[in-house]
Amino acid sequence: MIEKLFETLIWNSRFIVVLAVVFGLIGAIILFIVASMDIWNVAVNTYEALVTHIHPEHFHEDIVADIIGAVDLYLIAVVMFIFSFGLYELFISDIDQANGKNGSKLLAIESLDQLKDKIAKVIVMVLVVSFFQRVLNTSFSAPLEMLYFALSITALAVGLYFLSKVGH
Repeated sequence: MIEKLFETLIWNSRFIVVLAVVFGLIGAIILFIVASMDIWNVAVNTYEALVTHIHPEHFHEDIVADIIGAVDLYLIAVVMFIFSFGLYELFISDIDQANGKNGSKLLAIESLDQLKDKIAKVIVMVLVVSFFQRVLNTSFSAPLEMLYFALSITALAVGLYFLSKVGH
């Protein structure tokens, strides 16, 4: 009887994962809202610049950097969603609506390794986007810096190539 009670307690302790699921979803929603507000601010600033015919010195670079920053936040929000859905499906229950006709194989998680692989791929994309955001604000003054830049882009391309081969 004690063994059965203990096993029930251990098995039901998996429901603590609901905290990570709920707060992961809240975090994802917050990131989507913040990224959307960033895009909205870019749109407002661009409209004001067009109406007043005043272009700040680095207007185009700032717009691109702000939009890339918002894309970065969207990607991190996607990581949080995948994390939340995956944890729920692994520890709590399958999501019935995900298995229906409107379901998506993108969020189908059957193992912890599969969850880690999906999250890792999105995190790599976040790093790539962050890299390009930083490159936009970098000025190159020496040929060696341009060489480092070219090598870093080559390393990213090779990494993305091998990442696309994982699981195939």
